[in-house]
Amino acid sequence: MMNITTVGVDLAKEVITVCTMDAHGHVLKTRDLCATEFSAWLVQLPVGTILGMEACSSAHHRARK
Repeated sequence: MMNITTVGVDLAKEVITVCTMDAHGHVLKTRDLCATEFSAWLVQLPVGTILGMEACSSAHHRARK
């Protein structure tokens, strides 16, 4: 998974957009995922990856997962 250190997440009902960045803040990739793809994708991230997502009710639900 390249050198991902930070992930920005935009939550929505149908599509979740993620933006991965390296240690220098350079965007590596932006992609859209459905909810089940997002969960499977998250577990593949390197340990210690910083994950930032908006503070809405679905964010709290997803954070607990």
